[in-house]
This record gives sequence, C-alpha cells and structure tokens, in this order.
Amino acid sequence: MPLTEIQIRKAKPADKPIKMSDSKGLYLLVNPTGSKLWRWKYRVDGKEKMMALGSYPDMSLAQARMRHEDERRVLLAGIDPMAQRKADRHARQLAADNSFATVAGLWWASWKAARSDNHVESVMRRLKSDVFPAIGTRPIAEIEAPELVRMAKAIEARGALDIAKRALQTTGQVFRYAIAHGLATRNPAADIKPSDVLASRKKENYARLDAKELPELVRKIEAYQGTPTTRLAIKLMALTFVRTSELIGARWAEFDLEAARWDIPAHRMKMKTPHVVPLSTQAVEVLRTLQLLTGGRELLFPGERDHAKPMSNNTILMALARMGYKHRMTGHGFRGIASTLLHELGFEHAHIEIQLAHQERNAVSASYNHATYLTQRAVMMQNWGDYLTNCTKPNHEQIQNNA
Repeated sequence: MPLTEIQIRKAKPADKPIKMSDSKGLYLLVNPTGSKLWRWKYRVDGKEKMMALGSYPDMSLAQARMRHEDERRVLLAGIDPMAQRKADRHARQLAADNSFATVAGLWWASWKAARSDNHVESVMRRLKSDVFPAIGTRPIAEIEAPELVRMAKAIEARGALDIAKRALQTTGQVFRYAIAHGLATRNPAADIKPSDVLASRKKENYARLDAKELPELVRKIEAYQGTPTTRLAIKLMALTFVRTSELIGARWAEFDLEAARWDIPAHRMKMKTPHVVPLSTQAVEVLRTLQLLTGGRELLFPGERDHAKPMSNNTILMALARMGYKHRMTGHGFRGIASTLLHELGFEHAHIEIQLAHQERNAVSASYNHATYLTQRAVMMQNWGDYLTNCTKPNHEQIQNNA
C-alpha cells in the first residue's frame, strides 16, 4: 500500500534502518539516528541503482512523489537519471567557472606580468569595486551591451567619469581574452563607445605656476612645516621633474648615490623603457638626508600606515595646497616649469625631451634611449639644481648654461 503522511510522522527509529515502501521503487529510509530520507531504487542496463531525493520533513510525501515522477520520466527516455544529475551539476559548475569575475581573474593574472605593481593593484580594485558587483556573477558568454551601459552609468552617477570609461575599456580586454580562450564568442564592449553613453568633459591641463613664481615656491618648500618625508619628496620632484608615480614608487635599489644616478626600471615608466635620471649634488644631498628617515625600507616614500606601499599620489598635491597653491600647482607642474626654463636657458630640446621621458620609444630606440646624451643631461641637471638653489637666495640671478 502507498505511504501516508500519518504513517511517516509516526514512524519510529529502530536498531537497524527501516525501509518504508511507497510505489515504483520510491521508499522512505528511517535511520537509527531518527533521520528520514527519501530514496528511489531503479535499474539501468541490468544494474540496480539508488538515488537520494531529499529528506523528510523538508521534502513532503507529495513533493517526493513529484520528484520521483520527474526522475522516472528521464529514465523512461532512456537516460540514467543519476548520470543526468551529474551532467547538470557539471553544467552549473561550468557556468559558475565562466562567470565574468572568474574569467577576469584569469585575464588579470596573464595581463599583469608586464605592468607596474601600482597599476596592477588599481585595476583589480576597480574591478572589485565597480565591475564585479554589476556583472561579476553573470556567465561571460551571456552578458549583453546594455548591462555594460548600466554599469558605466552607475559609476558615472557618483561623479567618477574617468573610472566609468576605464571600466568599459577593462571589460573589453576581459572579453577579448575570453574569446581568445573559447569562453565567449563576441565582445559586447566593442559595441559601445564611452562617448555614446557617458557625458563628455573638457580635458584640463595640469595646473602649474608661471616660471616667474618658481622662486617663491622653492622658498615655501624649504619652510614647509609638514612631515620631513613629504618636504623631501617635493624637493626631489622639483630637482628631478619625474612623474608623480615614478617618484612615489621609487626604491632605494634604483639609486647609485656615488655615481649620482637614478635608474628607473622599464616597468615603472610610462613608455615601458628604462630611464636614467642624472642626479645633481642637490638631489644627492636630499637623498642622503632621506636615507636617515627611510633608508632601512625598500621604498623611499612609504605610506604612513602601510610601509609596504608607497605614499598616496595625493600627498604632494595636498602639501602644495597647504602652501597656498591649491588648483594652481601640481606635482606634474614641475615638469612643465622645468621644460620652459631649461629651454629659455638654452639647453638642447632633444636633451630636455629625453630627460622628461617624452621621446617616443620603439624596438630600435628602446635599447639606447635611456642613456642617450647622458653626459649632456648630467650637466643640464646640475645646472637645474644650481638654479633651484639660487631661487632660495634674495635677488637671485638667472644661471647661465654651462653646457
């Protein structure tokens, strides 16, 4: 006779498991522990098999019978229900493994090798903060362009227009990786241009002072009352006019103070080729002072809280603001001022451009660009150091080009 709910509820455990049959191989297994489990016994290719369907009371008698009939239909179609269940589980797992977040992680691991640590970390931060919450769990092959538009618009809505554009660019790279590895067949990001869905914004140049205002700025740097490390960072930036990212990411291993030379490795440069900064006597003096503060660490300018990471790229900007130059001067502004004054002082344009690391690099030039005109650039950088020293003196006079 088929089972009833009353029989099932009244069933008591015994010393050995009890099988309470329903119909067509469906039965309830009552274990000595008191658990009641639905099981189905069936045969495939002459072999007896047993499938677990669920437990009582989480699965009622009526629900167990419905599940039993569903599995029987699979069997009557000539398919082993347990084999089908395993295939379905594998398909679900495969879909999860091919989620955008999973594929993005594979792309990131492959892509990061040729990039700087800071850039690599910032890209993953943006993915985790802005992209994964929107499409991270979606199977990558099912994502459509409107989903990417919604993601970008949500980022834009909080005022992060540049990040919204970068998010679209990065998702496009992930989709290209997926296509190359057979995980997707098309790139929906290719259907979208940021200008189609995001507001345009007029590009602003880096704020910088007029060259005639430099002497006052140099004096204010000397008198800066903030942390000594920040003051020395600004002094070194003024003396070397490297990019902010190149300065704050500097390692002591890159410097040879005896040779008065700073070798910035390719992976930390915008052009991805090595760059040599000849050091003036003033720059060497700053570095020797800085050694007393951070010489025992890997980084010249470690972060205040996490010494394994460099100081924030806003540190110099905030210091300049405290000196009264908010919206008037940036760390990048030292590059423009140095270029203007060195040209006025008569130094060769090619020497200045290479020192600014503006020179286009290609497979032929990359091997020598970092050392081209090194002797002439060393003279130029010493002249620049002397010029900045002269700025601290009353009624300073323009130095002459001694190249």
